[in-house]
Parts: sequence; C-alpha cells; structure tokens
Amino acid sequence: MQGQQGSSHTRNRRGTRPRAWAALVAAGALALTACGSGGNGGGSAGSTPSAGQEQTHTVELPKLPGEKLEVSAVWTGPEQANFTKVLKEFGKRTGATVTFVPAQDPIVTFLGTKIAGGQPPDVALLPQVGALVAAVRNKWAQPVGPEAQAQLDANYSPGWRKLGAVDGTQYGVYYKAANKSLVWYNAKAFEAAGVKPPKTWKELLTAADTLSASGTPAVSVAGADGWTLTDWFENVYLSQAGPEKYDRLAKHEIKWTDDSVKEALTTLGELFGRKDFLAGGPGGALATEFPKSVTQTFTGGDRPAAAMVFEGDFVAVNIAQTEAKVGKDALVFPFPAVGAKAPVVSGGDVAVALKPSKGAQALLTFLASADAARIQAGEGGFVSPNKAVDFAAYPNDIQRGIAKALIAAGEDFRFDMSDQAPAAFGGTPGAGEWKALQDFLANPSDVAGVQARLEADAAKAYGN
Repeated sequence: MQGQQGSSHTRNRRGTRPRAWAALVAAGALALTACGSGGNGGGSAGSTPSAGQEQTHTVELPKLPGEKLEVSAVWTGPEQANFTKVLKEFGKRTGATVTFVPAQDPIVTFLGTKIAGGQPPDVALLPQVGALVAAVRNKWAQPVGPEAQAQLDANYSPGWRKLGAVDGTQYGVYYKAANKSLVWYNAKAFEAAGVKPPKTWKELLTAADTLSASGTPAVSVAGADGWTLTDWFENVYLSQAGPEKYDRLAKHEIKWTDDSVKEALTTLGELFGRKDFLAGGPGGALATEFPKSVTQTFTGGDRPAAAMVFEGDFVAVNIAQTEAKVGKDALVFPFPAVGAKAPVVSGGDVAVALKPSKGAQALLTFLASADAARIQAGEGGFVSPNKAVDFAAYPNDIQRGIAKALIAAGEDFRFDMSDQAPAAFGGTPGAGEWKALQDFLANPSDVAGVQARLEADAAKAYGN
C-alpha cells in the first residue's frame, strides 16, 4: 500500500542492504526450487514450534478485564483473518475484548473521519511511513509507553525503530515488514515452457516471450490496484538509476520529468507494451485486483491465466487460497537486475496508539514482542522485522529464507518510495501516481505524457 508525506530522517539509507537481502533471498529461492516438494508447503520436518514453544510467553501483559479495544487496518481477507488470531490471543491473555475495524485507503482520511466523529480506534496499523507522520502532525498519535519501548529496544534494529519515530519521539511499532522485490511463478508453467528463473531484465523478457509463445501469458498484473504499479516502477528505478537517485526522487528533489524516470518507464514499457505478455492484455490487467492476480496464476492446472505474478512475500497469503503449495507448485525468484544490482524495496505496517489508554499501550507492547509475530508468522504470508522471532515459526523454507534475510540485512534498506510521498500523490486510488501508472499500463508508449502528469501531480502534492 502507498502513503503520505514521509519524514526525511527515515530515508537516509546506504546501498548495502539491497545486495545482502537479494543475495539471501536468491539463495533461499534456489534451495527451495531444488528441494521444496513437501506437502506442507516446502517446510522441513520440525519447522513449526512445538506446543511448549507456542505456550512460552516472552512478555508480561496487564490484566484488562472489561476493557474494549478497536483496532483498524486496511487488511482484508486472509490477511485480516490471520491478524485477528493475534488479537484473539491478546484478548485471551489480558481479558480485553478486541474488535477489528476494517479501514479504507487512504487510511489517514479514514482515521480523520473517525476522529472527527469522536470514534477513533484505539490502535491503527498504518501502511505508510508518511501516514505515521501525518498522524503525529495532526496530534492523533500517542507516544509509545515504557513497556512497548523496552520490547522495541530488545527486539528491533535501530533502522526499524527510527521508522516508527517522528522528530526523535517513538510513536510506532513496525509489526509487519515486506520484501516487495519478489516474483512468484507457477512451477508447472515454467517447466512446460522449458523456462528457468531469470536473473536479469533481459532474461525476464526472453522468458516472457517463451512463456507467451507456449500459450500461457507471462505475467499477471494487478493493474486495478495502482499501488502494485508503483512497486513495479520502484524496483526498475532502484536497480537502474541507483539508490542515490531513488532517495532524491522519493523526496521530490529531482523531477519526474528527469531522464532517469524516462529510462525506467521505457524499460517497464518493454514488458507492459507486449499485450501477449499480460494476462487478459492491458484491459484485463487494469480490471484485475491484487488477490485475483495471485490466485489466477496458481489455478487452472498446467494452463493458468499467467505464469508469474510480481509482489512481496505477502503473496503467500493469497496462494494459500488455491490448491497450490508454496515450495512445490509456487516458487519465487528475486526481482531481476535491471542495472548492475538486483533491487530490494521494502515496506511495512506500523502500529500506533490513537487513544491514551492502558489497553492501547498494552497492545503495542504485545505487537512489539515475539509472541504476537510468532502467531501470524505461522500462518504464512507474513514477515516480521522483530529479530526475537524464532525462524522455526515460519511455515516453509521460502518464508524462513525471506525472514532470515530481513534480519541479517540489519537497518540499511530502501523503503517503498510511494509510501514516503504525500497521500495525494502516492497513496490515493484514482489519483496521482496510482492513476498515472494505470494510464501508462493502458498506453506504455506515452512516456513523456505520463512523466508530465506525474511531475504536475507531485509538484502539487509536495508543494515544491
């Protein structure tokens, strides 16, 4: 998901983490391709915690009998269902009653309406760095209490703590992270076409050509959800233009009419411009929402709607809605290198207290502990930046490899660019970057026109 205006102190990153994370994910993906064939989704024996481990509590929570809490996030479907299990455990341990309230994008607008009506949720999970900043600037957010801070200090690297801080004060707990530089593929479709996972953009185009010629469109693109298109662009741009320009474009220190943007869009157009590469062609892609983009890639036997789908580790949640098994039918490779290095773009969801209540602070403490993350990790499609989470909690080798790579990479990373932008540009359906890139998907030859619209919208949203 995309976002509001980001705080500049969260974006001063160097370029080593993409290399570390990409290398580790590549190694995990290769190992999975070679040996992942178990019916449990590729997990090795003993990959889930024992009953004793599951019952071990790493954090003490207060008793909150009779207290009622509301928690909001933009999560839906199985992702919401999995998080609800975490809230249920919190309720069981504290005696509080917790209700999940689905939010809409942009979440800051949703929360503003709730607050104006005098009914804010106790805690919100914000999918953008900038949404946290907006919540603080609007005086909605409560600083984290000492118990939650203790969990953060013990379990999180400085980089993830900084992302949850504004002007030096800690407001948020990054409960969920994401590696948004992965391509998931249908093993049967690749095998039928004689295609191997590509390592470069040129190899990706060659593989796409071979796959499409075999009768299976190469890529399922979720064009109905503009945020996925921003992720496509960001991966190409980071790899091709490099981390320094990525940081400058994220702050709008260089214009969207810059030649580096032209080059990235032209490169992306090599894929989007081939109607036969896209499931349903451009029209079909623009009508496809993210969940369907995944499920249609892993249904249909040896004739799926597409052979590949691009997005983060959370794709596994939607694969679980099909009969495909991660590690056997559904495999993954890192986003191919467009320039010298393969890109890694990360994202995440930060928990923030919107009420000065004991229950809200207790929930932040729980979400900052290994106890909460361990529950959702076991459901798949989830990666935690909490370094205290046992890797055995993850259900298969792919998820374990991604989690290990995230922790090993430390704090040096590039966060999703559109998540750092003002909401009007990087986080609003039907507007700004989302709409401009949907227009680009419909007509990839109009690079200059799309650049002009992007720059006009960015200048207005950033105020510069």
